[in-house]
Amino acid sequence: MNNDLPLARRDIIALRLEQGQGAVSTALALEFGVSEDAIRRDLRALAAAGRCRRVYGGALPLLPVSPASQAVTVRIAEGAERKQALGSAAAALVQKNALVFLDNGSSNLAIVACLPPDFGLTVATNSVHIAAAVLARSDVRLIMVGGTVDAAVGGCVDAQALAQVALLNIDRCFLGACAVSVSGGIAAFDPSDATFKRALLAASIDVAVLVTSDKLETRAPHRVCALGDIGQLVLEHDAPAAIRATLEQAGATLLVAPQLSHPAPTLE
Repeated sequence: MNNDLPLARRDIIALRLEQGQGAVSTALALEFGVSEDAIRRDLRALAAAGRCRRVYGGALPLLPVSPASQAVTVRIAEGAERKQALGSAAAALVQKNALVFLDNGSSNLAIVACLPPDFGLTVATNSVHIAAAVLARSDVRLIMVGGTVDAAVGGCVDAQALAQVALLNIDRCFLGACAVSVSGGIAAFDPSDATFKRALLAASIDVAVLVTSDKLETRAPHRVCALGDIGQLVLEHDAPAAIRATLEQAGATLLVAPQLSHPAPTLE
């Protein structure tokens, strides 16, 4: 196929990308009878227009926007059993007498009921919902990181909260994430939330992220860190094998939660 009109050629490439197909520069150059430089110019123009992602040798479709943009009160009611499985796997990472930080997030809330009893644990959190759940456990000490509560985030992510986190030596942090991808790393919707998460990374020895499958290979506007900055990604048992392989190739350490035959206990 030979098409000498760059705009028409770009429209054809853009349509394929919108349909979920990748674009390989060498193959497109052969198909359209033009140079690879011409195809690269097309892909640069499409990327600049926000219609694709440039990768080595071509381009990929844009990642979908993460569904985790809803308020945390909405997310808490979704996928309870799956989040319990993630919480159970995450709790196994906790050591005795540790200072554990549970960042805002409905998946992190599920960790509270799964923490081993009488482990001498101290849990710090900036989440109102998580603090309430920890308070119901007589065997876990609670540190509430305070400030002005952001209703959408479900907790405190302002300057006061940042200052308090800077004074902590966190053994194990479970970082919340709105979106997770190879190209975008860990990302968040709220810029203050992203800044707070970066402060948690700086204050923590070990960091893990619980990821429901609907957040995998999705995007959110504010980058927190690269995948390599995270100790473990805790995935659902049925996370797509292709995505798992891609994450591992990018340097992520994966922990796959087993499927629960019975729901984990919840705190009343």
